[in-house]
Amino acid sequence: MARIIPDGWRELANSDASPGAAGGGLPPSAQRHHETLALMAAGLSDDFTVYHAVHWTTIERGFAVIDNIDFVVVNRIGDLLLIEQKTGFLEESGDGLMRRERGRLRNVSVQMARTAAGLRDKLARRPGCEAVKVDALLYCPDFSVRRLETAGVAAERIVDASRRDKLLAVIREILSVEVDGGRAAGAGSVGAVPGVSGVSGGVMRPASAWQQVDRFFRDVIELETDVSALVGRAQAMVTRVSGGLAHWARQLDFSPYRLHVEGTAGSGKTQLALAEFRAAIDRGLRPLYVCYNRPLADHFAEVAPAGGEVCTFHTLCQRLVRDAGKTVDIAAADGFERLEKAAAGVPIDDRWHFDTVVVDEGQDFSPAWRDQVLRHARDDARLIWLEDPMQSLYARERSRLPGWVTLYARANYRSPREVVRLLRAILPADAQIEAAGPLAGAELEIFDYADTAQMLAATKEAIRSCLGTGFRRHDIAVVSFRGREQSALLSLDAIGPHPVRRFTGRYDLLAQPVYTGGELLVESVYRFKGQAAPAVVFSEVDFESMDERTLRKLFVGATRATMKLSIVASTRAAQAIRAALAGVSQA
Repeated sequence: MARIIPDGWRELANSDASPGAAGGGLPPSAQRHHETLALMAAGLSDDFTVYHAVHWTTIERGFAVIDNIDFVVVNRIGDLLLIEQKTGFLEESGDGLMRRERGRLRNVSVQMARTAAGLRDKLARRPGCEAVKVDALLYCPDFSVRRLETAGVAAERIVDASRRDKLLAVIREILSVEVDGGRAAGAGSVGAVPGVSGVSGGVMRPASAWQQVDRFFRDVIELETDVSALVGRAQAMVTRVSGGLAHWARQLDFSPYRLHVEGTAGSGKTQLALAEFRAAIDRGLRPLYVCYNRPLADHFAEVAPAGGEVCTFHTLCQRLVRDAGKTVDIAAADGFERLEKAAAGVPIDDRWHFDTVVVDEGQDFSPAWRDQVLRHARDDARLIWLEDPMQSLYARERSRLPGWVTLYARANYRSPREVVRLLRAILPADAQIEAAGPLAGAELEIFDYADTAQMLAATKEAIRSCLGTGFRRHDIAVVSFRGREQSALLSLDAIGPHPVRRFTGRYDLLAQPVYTGGELLVESVYRFKGQAAPAVVFSEVDFESMDERTLRKLFVGATRATMKLSIVASTRAAQAIRAALAGVSQA
């Protein structure tokens, strides 16, 4: 299967913003883009990478990656095929194929040539991309070109309705690469063929050229990996954040660099962390990323480039203590406190100093933890502290950062607008959150229960509703309002017919968390903080009143959903939530 960047286009088909959805959705041209993506994803091997910006750019305008090119397919040595897709009717004239756009006739071949020339010029100025080959293809799946000789595009570079089924074969032929005297399809992922070089146009080019091309396109379409992906899935969700935190926060310049970001859930804090981490690696420096939650650290480590340190606060303490030749039994009743004390007593030498230090989930760090982490920074290091006070669930004293530049980020790019409406209904007026995501999301569902048996039945019904909407089991996370010791769900091996994947509380010999073998993830709201899933069933929700602690847990649980949220709540809790929503509707 081809690698598609950005991902998330399949999930969009399940949302209210999908093509043909009630109340609007993407226009027909975008629907055809989705069909072409599905064709390339399934029909091309993982030797290819396809760049596009079909859905997230609807936040702004158009559907193109760059200028008017819809797809860019890249092979293993970085060669590009620009695919211009024209749906619907075209006009044939003596000057070439024409397309009527906004009341004007536009020459398709001129448009393609201008874009290809502009891209070649940009690549020529990019280190490592100077020799990259750029080709172009016109794909018009709804129109048969009758006069190929006057189309303005070479006949072999046109795939029209009459040979629509040949699209993948044409792509493979154009992007074929000579390897060891033979010809092979070009690979889009260097990792698929480590270190392999290829011959294109008689020029030998190393596989590392693909990495430079990949970096170029990530800059062009301004992508950052959304590290809040579902635990256990290697596939990283990506989102366009050209107007978001990962883009504009890095435009700030001051010295010493001490940036404190107070951002709401879904504002892009962890994407910013990844951008800083990657930038340090690119400059040949050593970054340190520290967070509180182990699942978040594990996933960040999966998507971050090699060359830095990624860990939770307590893992950092463990590594430091172990490096000093000491051991601490963290299984003891006061094991973590003893670990923190032991780590604080270890002198920091050059091996444990870093050029960039990023603290994520800073609201969960006590002042003592803050001081321990920041002593790992070199004197001239870039320091970034990311936090959201609304996600503080542990009642720790807040870490102050006097003298730091503070940036407030109130826009939530991740949550459906219906979820943001719920949060506005229950949160105090000073807890600002803005709906900035592209998806309306499915209607918020609330299921009631009176006892444990009804809670289990309602949870199964909520899961069934998600599956009925089109989500798969690995798209769904069941998140408990309770901690692991108090949760009825977190002791189960299955919920109805669905085997669950849950943390057992144990770690293997490599210090990796041990999970049960099911596909349906079940987590506590505490462990799932900092992560997300397309569909979230927020269950075991029960409270007497909406006090500060309850509001924070509701906030964290609700903002884990990127597309659909179902709440399974006790009768009294469900009544309180519905009353709050009704109050907003009346207002």
